[in-house]
Amino acid sequence: MFWLRLVPDDTKIQFMRGRILGLVTSAVLSTASVILFFYPGLNYGVDFKGGITFQITTPQPADFSVLRADIDDLGFGQAQLQQFGSPNDVLVRMEAQPTDQQQQKAYETIKQTLVDKVPGVVVGASDSVGGTVSGELFQNGMLALGLALVAMLFYIWFRFEWQFGVGAVVTMILDVTKMVGIYVVSGFEFNLTSIAALLTVLGYSVNDKVVVYDRVRENLRLYKSMPLRQLIDLSINQTLNRTIGTSLATFLACLPLAIWSGEALQQFAVVILIGVVVATTSSIFIAAPILLFLGEDKLFRKKAPPAAPTDGKPAASKGA
Repeated sequence: MFWLRLVPDDTKIQFMRGRILGLVTSAVLSTASVILFFYPGLNYGVDFKGGITFQITTPQPADFSVLRADIDDLGFGQAQLQQFGSPNDVLVRMEAQPTDQQQQKAYETIKQTLVDKVPGVVVGASDSVGGTVSGELFQNGMLALGLALVAMLFYIWFRFEWQFGVGAVVTMILDVTKMVGIYVVSGFEFNLTSIAALLTVLGYSVNDKVVVYDRVRENLRLYKSMPLRQLIDLSINQTLNRTIGTSLATFLACLPLAIWSGEALQQFAVVILIGVVVATTSSIFIAAPILLFLGEDKLFRKKAPPAAPTDGKPAASKGA
């Protein structure tokens, strides 16, 4: 059977040599992202800042680019369109207007424009998403992210040791802050779909870290006298094929969506693509160094047989 190997099995890259650079770079990027979060801030969508929603039904499968251009040209802010049921049904979300009267006027203008430009279109009644509701949606979204982090902390803590749990959660917090920075810099709309994207990145990130941590734990049992720094490097090299292979497969799966899909799904896919890169590199250059700092004296087993040979194979017993 043919096995694809992206890197040789005997790879011996000393990743921990770059641990300081990795941690400093991550800290700088995350700090910059936090600053950007407060100024200029995220481009919140209708879900989080309120607005109006209504459904339209076209006689033919809807052309989203044409509909979006017709609505955006009216100057009422950016419209968010998504398929709602059949290809002929479209859900439209519009930014909130300063007053109720202006909001109703915007809806009536959009309705008349669509009726004039798209023969046979049916425009449904509008619903208003108020500031209170949108604020609750934002709070619930942030709560979901927080609960996900806590759940992952307890999962890794239960499966491994507390040093692993702390290392994973700190790394994922840094991952999330970087992704928030990506939203600010790119100007992507931040809505409920964005929360789903962040949760997806978190899930991918914790999976990647569990793979590396599981190999570290296994090697702690095999190489009881090997220095922790050398053991972590060995573990990363042993899982490098799987890490790169999984990341590449996910990246290639999302790439067509990022290139050819509609605007809403396109932004989701781009965030996933960037998140895969961030999560993969953070497993090596952030999570592993944090584990090294926290577990230098606590994960090291003092009562141990002779150290493993340099080829990475367990030392043979003297009686063998």
